[in-house]
Amino acid sequence: MNFYINIKIIPDAEMRQNVLLNKVYSKLHKALFTLNSTNIGISFPAYELMLGDIIRLHGDKDSLAALQQTNWLGGLIGYCEVSVAKTIPNQVLYRTVSRKQSNMTEAKLRRLIKRGSISNDDIKSYKAKMFAQGLDDPYLELESASNGYKHRRYIQFGQCSQHAQVGIFDQFGLSKTATVPWF
Repeated sequence: MNFYINIKIIPDAEMRQNVLLNKVYSKLHKALFTLNSTNIGISFPAYELMLGDIIRLHGDKDSLAALQQTNWLGGLIGYCEVSVAKTIPNQVLYRTVSRKQSNMTEAKLRRLIKRGSISNDDIKSYKAKMFAQGLDDPYLELESASNGYKHRRYIQFGQCSQHAQVGIFDQFGLSKTATVPWF
């Protein structure tokens, strides 16, 4: 993982930054899925409180070239500045960028109610705990290609480290164990 590509989101009056970021990320996921990629990682170098306006793709030169050859951005290319593949700088830190999920959700509550394995009093308690444990991490709002439902994919950033950790990435470019260069 010694190359990267920056994708800078350029919003306009028709498309807000967060909407564009969600659309670009959805297209990226579809492309990674089509390529069956497990060696392209993602980071958000402009992350502060929100994810920012830059998506950075990390990988080897051949993997990034294969992704770019698919023309995966399609019509969104007009809303993005895409850099050429560049070499990772020498002095960088490393961190994981992964998905964060709540273990208490509305869907899980509905399943518990349907099964009859939760009482009315426990439902109130479950809801109180669910809202108390709410996630405040940055997220992307994605639309399922299969059923059209929207869902949030919360992003968690690991601690920065001096050493890279090799591993595989899911087809969203995320990993709980593999690190990406952070600069």
